[in-house]
Amino acid sequence: MPRVYLGKPSWLQAALPWLPVMLGLAVLYLPSLYDLFTGIWAKDEQMHGPIVLGISCWLIYRNWPAMLEASHGEQPSPWGWPVFVFGLLLYALGRSQDILIFEIGSVIWLLIALALLNFGPKALKAQWFALFFMLFMVPLPGAVVDTVTMPMKMAVSYVAEHVLFWVGYPIGRSGVILQIGQYMLLVADACAGLHTLLTLEALGLLYLNLVRRDSLFRNVGLAILIVPISFTANVIRVMALSLITYHFGDEAGQGFLHGFAGMVLFLSALMLIIGFDSLLVTFEQLKSKRLATAKGMA
Repeated sequence: MPRVYLGKPSWLQAALPWLPVMLGLAVLYLPSLYDLFTGIWAKDEQMHGPIVLGISCWLIYRNWPAMLEASHGEQPSPWGWPVFVFGLLLYALGRSQDILIFEIGSVIWLLIALALLNFGPKALKAQWFALFFMLFMVPLPGAVVDTVTMPMKMAVSYVAEHVLFWVGYPIGRSGVILQIGQYMLLVADACAGLHTLLTLEALGLLYLNLVRRDSLFRNVGLAILIVPISFTANVIRVMALSLITYHFGDEAGQGFLHGFAGMVLFLSALMLIIGFDSLLVTFEQLKSKRLATAKGMA
């Protein structure tokens, strides 16, 4: 296995030892990526997959200097070999039996094995979030998705209907079908399904990783709040699509503005995350002031 040391070699010199590894990964996963891009990743509810993959690669690149620094003086771990064999077996089973959760998930195990074999456990720790973030691109079994998605769609439809009715719109609901005016809208999996929730969870966890708060209270609090934030963002998206269809017609609701509603989903989720983070900061500051005041009085 190639071992890279700290120093200032050229980019080409640093990359050359890794060519066999990159070629091996390419042979294994380029066919898998082709199947994903021409298959489930081409569907609306799975379009987060390529985004998660790109962000994960960027996170690995971003954490590379920290990984090299952590590996300085560290011995490679032989525990990487059983992990490597497990990853290959997982890939072989997933590829041969068309089980995507095994086939795509195996890349995480192989990357863990490569990190252990080349850099050691401390270096692996520097890349833990990038590898964890890759979990969000692994396709889940259809039975799991269907089981979780239907109650989510029912809840989102229920809240969207009651909010729009409360502000005066002529809207009714039958299951996950909303009727607003003369238009009927089916709340699809892409609007309020498990994949959307996972995408927003990934967005929230990425925000937490990038801002790197030192406060355990804020990190845990925001991580817990990501779930209701994701649900609220889904409700906003469904309401936006309903209002677009009601005011501009069915073609607008299913055309360009449908994609715009998707942008509203992510923007509203991001704004809610930042807003709740600011509230947690304010709460923490008030708590600190009260404690300081109490100590001063004592």
